[in-house]
Amino acid sequence: MSSAAPFSHTPLLPTGDDLTEYRLISDEGVDVVHGPGGRRFLTIEPAVLTALTAEAMHDIAHYLRPAHLAQLRAILDDPAASPNDRFVALDLLRNANIAAGGVLPMCQDTGTAIVMGKRGRHVLTDGTDEQAIAQGVYEAYTKLNLRYSQLAPITMWEERNTGTNLPAQTELYAEDPGGQPDAYKFLFMAKGGGSANKSYLYQETKALLNPTRMMQFLEEKLRLIGTSACPPYHLAIVVGGTSAEFALKTAKYASAKYLDNLPTSGSIAAHGFRDVELEAQVLELTRQFGIGAQFGGRYFCHDVRVVRLPRHGASCPVAIAVSCSADRQAVAKITPSGVWLEKLETDPARFLPDVTDETLAADQSVDADVVRVDLNRPMAEIRAELSKYPVKTRLSLTGPLVVARDIAHAKIAERLDAGEPMPQYLRDHAVYYAGPAKTPEGYASGSFGPTTAGRMDAYVEKFQAAGGSHVMLAKGNRSAQVTRSCGTHGGFYLGSIGGPAARLAQDCIRHVEVLEYPELGMEAIWKIEVEDFPAFIVVDDKGNDFYAEVTKPVLTVGRRP
Repeated sequence: MSSAAPFSHTPLLPTGDDLTEYRLISDEGVDVVHGPGGRRFLTIEPAVLTALTAEAMHDIAHYLRPAHLAQLRAILDDPAASPNDRFVALDLLRNANIAAGGVLPMCQDTGTAIVMGKRGRHVLTDGTDEQAIAQGVYEAYTKLNLRYSQLAPITMWEERNTGTNLPAQTELYAEDPGGQPDAYKFLFMAKGGGSANKSYLYQETKALLNPTRMMQFLEEKLRLIGTSACPPYHLAIVVGGTSAEFALKTAKYASAKYLDNLPTSGSIAAHGFRDVELEAQVLELTRQFGIGAQFGGRYFCHDVRVVRLPRHGASCPVAIAVSCSADRQAVAKITPSGVWLEKLETDPARFLPDVTDETLAADQSVDADVVRVDLNRPMAEIRAELSKYPVKTRLSLTGPLVVARDIAHAKIAERLDAGEPMPQYLRDHAVYYAGPAKTPEGYASGSFGPTTAGRMDAYVEKFQAAGGSHVMLAKGNRSAQVTRSCGTHGGFYLGSIGGPAARLAQDCIRHVEVLEYPELGMEAIWKIEVEDFPAFIVVDDKGNDFYAEVTKPVLTVGRRP
């Protein structure tokens, strides 16, 4: 073997200068003391960590970054955007405006709380940092109108909701953040199940590392993400990594824009870098898919981040992750000057288009194409009405819906297996896959957007054969099995816009009551009354599926015509 190269060290992820705009939370509970050798030490009381965490979890549940809102507005202003792209973008902007009121969170799935911290060597705490942070998560989720989504395993097979949204995922590192020994810096995230489930790891080889094969690979894999995680996405792709888990973690950080200031070229020091040229190519690739912002168009992604990492010669992990329309993250820092939190946008209304005669006329023109469906009619009449229209038809639903998701479907399946009949409420009503956040005082509903339809795919044929679930409403694409079942049993799958849970609660849901299994909390079976609830026909009773073509890999990249 050749002689070793001289020792040198560089961080695997040199994050660059911090360009964040912060707001001061407090200057209490932090102090500077002098130590040996003239060193200054920053002391932080546990209550500071708790208060900062609670404030951060509040802000990311209700506010978005200005850059994200500007990207939504850019869709409205882009003449190349499809009408469905613009419809979704406008709904998401309206949702952001409602959520910014601080009552209804922007999404009903208020996520797993994730906190990453880097503590400088001259920062002193009492050593209970993780506990203090967990206390802040607890205070936010129990006091605000957020949802408890964490399940504690009691046995291998039995689970119970913790009732607090704890545990949080907390990772704390001993590292001078940005070279500052007397600083403590954080990344706060709330990761919902829909976007978390769209994190992928592929174990590839050196054969992937050429432009043609890479683009073919990405065309295939990115189409499979589908729409169930609520696009437009912030997409992150990581190629390489010292381990599989480091590749996935890097993809998560990149999707949160935490790594935007990485170098843009590599070196023999083997640090990670952003490939901005490949980012632009992949973004253009996604705009050719036809998936768009959920129901057709070009805005499957807002932007793309591609990070190249060093790798072991026998391994080539590739990680893919997304941040969804609930783009919930914020950075924070504690320094001798106080406690600081990233300044998110509290006035998203400034990104809404001006209301003019032209925009009103355009809205009325679009609304004229909407099919209004009365859900108070018998199921046979509802299905006959839906059967008149092709997939991609936009609907406005008014009337009763039954709400049931994972655990409720499992319980009904057990009843069918035991020889019991399909509950009448699933025979008579359309079923909405969803689980609400807490209901604020004076509101009919808490934030109440759709959950991922695909998790219920395994139940559809059984339920439809038993006379239920003939009209389903949720977000995202379905399996071929569901399409076949709808063709056989005369069923329909309607796609709801993923993301605007606060707007749906405020503008569309008029009444909520529990039908069965109240002990399941948000997983109970509910009955709700909706008015002008937006949806699209995605799968019809003839076996047509809007997503079938746009999610099918065609592998045209790099092929000769």
